Amino acid sequence: MSKKRIFVIHTGGTISMEEDKQSGAVKPAETNPLFSFNHLMDEEAEIVSSAPFHLPSPHITPKEMLALKNLIDGTLAKEPFDGIVITHGTDTLEETAYFLDLTLATDIPVVVTGAMRSSNEIGADGLYNLLSSIRVAACSEAKGKGVLVVLNDEIHSADNVTKTHTSNISTFQSPQYGPVGIITKRKILFHHEPARRQKIPVSAVDKRVALIKAYAGMDSYLLSALKELRYDGVVIEALGQGNLPPEAVSAVKDLIAENIPVVLVSRCFNGIVQDIYGYEGGGKQLKELGAIFSNGLNGQKARLKLLIALGAEQPINLEKLFE
Repeated sequence: MSKKRIFVIHTGGTISMEEDKQSGAVKPAETNPLFSFNHLMDEEAEIVSSAPFHLPSPHITPKEMLALKNLIDGTLAKEPFDGIVITHGTDTLEETAYFLDLTLATDIPVVVTGAMRSSNEIGADGLYNLLSSIRVAACSEAKGKGVLVVLNDEIHSADNVTKTHTSNISTFQSPQYGPVGIITKRKILFHHEPARRQKIPVSAVDKRVALIKAYAGMDSYLLSALKELRYDGVVIEALGQGNLPPEAVSAVKDLIAENIPVVLVSRCFNGIVQDIYGYEGGGKQLKELGAIFSNGLNGQKARLKLLIALGAEQPINLEKLFE
């Protein structure tokens, strides 16, 4: 049986860095250390590699995410591949994975991976995660499941996964739902998959969308400034099931009156927002004012979703999109 063809895209991040033994600083190496192990990757599949940029993940913006989407679309239009693997820094890995999940039209497996330890540290996890990702991308069962995130022998869906620890190698978790599959030495095992997938055709990501976290005693000044600064939308990580301190309500009302969408998520990492409470600043009042309640996304992903929707090729009903 012929090997599966896998397109591997390297973007940078800890997986491509080395630790300076004198200072202890982790920084990009002169050449990507993963290239030294191409022979190991070739044992798993036929590999074609690309390195469109080499950036730490805090340097990744939606423009790079769109460039990745366009690279994948352009490559698949020219030649067939059975799967795609993207190596990425972990700080914003979940955002790039979710961006691609919303915007890519292909149903072949797309896997995003990274590492928590640089290539020359004891217990480096990068090469193992990459090889595991190639196995998942070459697995027929991974087809049609959306963009997947693979680290530490677990397979997660892009819409649920999040980084939960600053340094632990098991940092990527899916609160509430858990991983969609696991990786063993012999098999790739899926035990559930996302119930539905959304796709948004997009050609530009030039809108300005803010992400603000609510807190006890929050007032209206920061939210009001968004209107003066000409932001196109805002996502608020609200309290509990979607509530805000009463002093912030006037600014929400003003933003909505200016046709600046206000999307609410919860600052809790489990549960969803709902218009339950009827007091001043409660979710019921905010819903009546026109705030949009997002079903289960965290703040950073809801921000990306709003950003993509505002730059979509066709107008989108935001309330339905976020249901």
